[in-house]
Amino acid sequence: MLRPARKSRRLRNSTALAAASLGAALALTSTTAQAATPAPRHYVALGDSYAAGAGVPGQSAGLCLRSDHNYGHLVAGALKAGTYTDVTCSAAKIKAMTQPQYDAVFRVNDPQLDAVGADTDLVTLGIGGNDLVAGDLGLGELVATCVAGAVVNPLGTPCRDVYNHGHWDLSSLSWKYGNDDLAERIRTTIAPQLADTLQRVHAKAPGARVLLVGYPSVLPADGSRCVLRQPVTPGDVAYMHSVLDKLNAAMKSTAAANGATYVDTATPTLGHDVCAADRWIEGALPGAPAVPFHPNATGEQVMAQAVLAALK
Repeated sequence: MLRPARKSRRLRNSTALAAASLGAALALTSTTAQAATPAPRHYVALGDSYAAGAGVPGQSAGLCLRSDHNYGHLVAGALKAGTYTDVTCSAAKIKAMTQPQYDAVFRVNDPQLDAVGADTDLVTLGIGGNDLVAGDLGLGELVATCVAGAVVNPLGTPCRDVYNHGHWDLSSLSWKYGNDDLAERIRTTIAPQLADTLQRVHAKAPGARVLLVGYPSVLPADGSRCVLRQPVTPGDVAYMHSVLDKLNAAMKSTAAANGATYVDTATPTLGHDVCAADRWIEGALPGAPAVPFHPNATGEQVMAQAVLAALK
């Protein structure tokens, strides 16, 4: 049996080795991407808190919680972009592309598409998650609903029950799920609005390469892995994982139909979700600087690596 001190040393060594390996992989991918991709003259990053790197040091832009280590900054540095404009902002919905973004009182960001011009030749866009629900808090409201439901119904699927309306079937003595509000919003609201946004980007910057960046693996498919790790029921973990899968699938098909490249960030972050021992997405009580249920610095690095790989 290892003594505690030796265990601690081995854990620190393995963590350091993992970080060094990730850094080397990012550097290698960056070098390859540079060899295949000319340095962009003007790169514009658009999106929500996942694109902004909310909570990851160092932060700027007030309530937008924009990090200088978000994936946009890392990509711009790797490609040696001539000009880099980052207008990402936490809590942004798709409408923030064309309208000013406000909190309850103050204007926190100008319309993000204002940053895109005829000289823009690279655009990354990561948006849509906050449009899953109609409320102003977006994904935060969704997470709060799941966490609050787990308190009163820890063995059920309280979050799924809110958004996936169904009924009790007397013949089978079981609950039959019906129409899913979140899946419906992805199909009828998010996908069409994303398509419109991509077309607007092309109109403003006809020569730009446009990348639509998907969401990472926030939650595992197997909800049992989260027992005693996160304040969400196993059934709701599996449900929310399936919702994010649907969102990413819609983003991928929308990108393909509107002249954009989809960037898969779910696959490279698989196994490093909020319930994993080695987390790249922080949970309800973050162990590294990041907003809860958002990528930490390593998560942003991995997302940058995925963008660079897509640019090869």
